[in-house]
Amino acid sequence: MNVKNAIKFMLISTLAFACMNVVVKYLVGINAFQIVFFRSVGSLFFTFGFLLKNKIPILGNQKKLLVLRGLVGVTSMAFFFMSIKYLPVGTAVSLRYIAPIFAAIFAILFLKEKIKPVQWLFFIMAFTGVLVLKGFDNQMSTYGLSLVLIASVFSGLVYIVLSKIGKGDHPVVVVNYFMVIATIVGGLLSIKDWVNPVGVEWLLLLSLGIFGYFGQVFMTKAFQSAPTHQVAPLKYIEVVFTLLFGLFWFGEIYTIWSLIGIALIIGGLVLNVIYKRSNGFKKNAL
Repeated sequence: MNVKNAIKFMLISTLAFACMNVVVKYLVGINAFQIVFFRSVGSLFFTFGFLLKNKIPILGNQKKLLVLRGLVGVTSMAFFFMSIKYLPVGTAVSLRYIAPIFAAIFAILFLKEKIKPVQWLFFIMAFTGVLVLKGFDNQMSTYGLSLVLIASVFSGLVYIVLSKIGKGDHPVVVVNYFMVIATIVGGLLSIKDWVNPVGVEWLLLLSLGIFGYFGQVFMTKAFQSAPTHQVAPLKYIEVVFTLLFGLFWFGEIYTIWSLIGIALIIGGLVLNVIYKRSNGFKKNAL
């Protein structure tokens, strides 16, 4: 185990995801489904290449669950990309991270899992952050908030489907299904409002798949390099990077209330991650 390497890998991963978020924000004139299309098709070169090189069956074993994971995932992605156009990019990323709250509710309903009382306190803390953002930050768009909350609900469903898939399929097979379905859905739904990219927009759109892929790769490397409880909290560094990009690139203004709300969200979720790992929860526990 090498904690230093894990930190390095997670920093690269979160920076890559933050760059992807900022590019989406920059491409405000292009509809969300078109962005989904480019984000997904760019990653397919890497996922298909990996599967073919390592002679891993592309169709996988649990086809129905893999398709469901792809459909739920693309829905979450599309709503998140839509929300970025209406919210400060750091705020949107923070709100997307409340997905574990919805995942916990779904786990109780569908997986019959139990959530410890102290975890609910952490979730209440995180959701209080959402209320602070909406109630005290006058810059908060109700429409944008609605979009990102829908994205978080579907992201929570992704957790549940992944729990069902378990180790029955290779992780890259799962990601590949997601990217194939997202490419098809994004491509079809973007036809009506397709915008021909101009100049640097082509480069930015193509970069989405690269940032997304390397974000996933280095996150995987981080979790392989050190214990999960030491690595998992580091993924929220993405919020810090994204906030800084939003501040210096787009000149976004974060009020004291928005920063308090974001801190409550991330704090509650980090405490939940630390608690469940330190208490020996099984891998799929929320």
